[in-house]
Amino acid sequence: MAEAEGSGGTEDRKPKSDEAHSAFAPPAGIEPEPVDEDQPTSEFTVPAGLPAPPVEPEGSAFAPPATYSAQHSPPAYTSGHGFPVSLMKESPWQDRMRTMLRMPVDVRPVPETAHKHSETGPAVGRILDLTLRIGELLLAGGEGAEDVEAAMFAVARSYGLDRCEPTVTFTLLSITHQPSLVDDPVSASRTVRRRGTDYTRLAAVYQLVDDISAHEIELSLEEAYRRLAEIRRNRHPYPSWVLTAAAGLLAGAASTLVGGGVFVFFAAAIGAMLGDRLAWLCAGRGLPEFYQFVVAAMPPAAIGVALKLAETDVRASAVITGGLFALLPGRALVAAVQDGLTGFYITASARLLEVMYLFIGIIMGVLVVLYLGLQLGASPKPEEVLQITQRPLIQIAASMVLVFTFAILLQQERSTVLIVTLNGGVAWVTFGALHYAGGIPPVPSTAIAAGLVGLFGQLFSRYRFASALPYTTAAIGPLLPGSATYYGLLLIAENRLNEGLGSLVNAAAIALAIAIGVNLGSETSRLFMRIPGAASAAKRRAAKRTRGF
Repeated sequence: MAEAEGSGGTEDRKPKSDEAHSAFAPPAGIEPEPVDEDQPTSEFTVPAGLPAPPVEPEGSAFAPPATYSAQHSPPAYTSGHGFPVSLMKESPWQDRMRTMLRMPVDVRPVPETAHKHSETGPAVGRILDLTLRIGELLLAGGEGAEDVEAAMFAVARSYGLDRCEPTVTFTLLSITHQPSLVDDPVSASRTVRRRGTDYTRLAAVYQLVDDISAHEIELSLEEAYRRLAEIRRNRHPYPSWVLTAAAGLLAGAASTLVGGGVFVFFAAAIGAMLGDRLAWLCAGRGLPEFYQFVVAAMPPAAIGVALKLAETDVRASAVITGGLFALLPGRALVAAVQDGLTGFYITASARLLEVMYLFIGIIMGVLVVLYLGLQLGASPKPEEVLQITQRPLIQIAASMVLVFTFAILLQQERSTVLIVTLNGGVAWVTFGALHYAGGIPPVPSTAIAAGLVGLFGQLFSRYRFASALPYTTAAIGPLLPGSATYYGLLLIAENRLNEGLGSLVNAAAIALAIAIGVNLGSETSRLFMRIPGAASAAKRRAAKRTRGF
């Protein structure tokens, strides 16, 4: 029986080749020659009297080493230059995770797990599910794709999953975890089907990710799930009637910003509130967002045309322009350009397509009303749209009211409304000083003012370890190209297509200048900000681009 087992074990092993022997070994059947003590021997020969080293059993080349485990993996490779300063514990978790995401997988440092696990290791399935749910709330709230990936990566690494690759597109999130080079990867995905703007919920999710990433806070999976469920159940901080009133005040402030008076203020506010209520009605009936924008753009335009037909001595164009300020999708545009500049081209293309559809919806709603007004005998003067009276103090106050109401429409926390209002006032003062006083064209003036918005917004967000969106999105409200948009639409309604399209292109250039300026200001703050305790600031790794090929 022993012989059978021995022969069976020998047969199971791979047969040795005839050539698989040392060239210095004597052939079979020949006695080895006696060793002469005077002749030198190999320096690799074990001296007499010492035990021979143990022979490792033969195994598969694809089997993991006996000393390897998922919990006690060997440290990853460290480059000769060391790790960037942004990987230090003193830096915010957003910078650390963003830096590691831009590093190859094989050179990422092994995470210092912030939370303890059982002997069997982390619950991979539940961790991936929690990571996807957190990423879903961030993406649905309008966060950029790179920041969503950084948050997902932070959650996974904090719970011990070091070999993770999150992927974010416009509507799909996925994450893959591979325990080791020889284990099967585990993947999970989630689809974002509903989007809603609620920056209070966004701030709560960021606070949850910050607590999960903190080593001094012990947050179990069950506790993280409980807090995430509370965030989902929380109601919006402002009721619908407050949002409708905020939309009216925003339109009135915007009309004052472009030269309107008290009567124009109330006319624009009434038109915007009617449009907001009609949009809520369409949303309740299940109409797509495109038709909601078409309907919401009609009441302000109708009031402006009615004032023109009544031949009142007011700026009817300011009423329509104020209504456009309340509808222009500045939030989606900034997110789209940010995704494109950070290398997420698929998500950026989808966001830009969304912006284009919403913008076309606004154009259709206004053009229908303008065309009917022209048929009824209204004679608008396109040139008066761009003739904005310079009233510095009134315009600064109007810009701050505009930003304040915009922050309420974005459902921001009450603690951030004042900060973003001041940030928007600084942006308008900068734009006015450059464009009106300095004579600089509107596009570069807008880009510089938006750069300050991004810079200050990033500084505020880093100070509070939160998202930068609540500090930047509302602040760009006064810079939106409402006047250029309405001027182009009015020219198109009068069948002056070339001039109208040129004005719309100018409006698009201003919008892109806003988005690029905000992103550039954010990147500037990350580039030049020093981390406490660091000897020198290191450059943040980014993708290398070739020159045209």
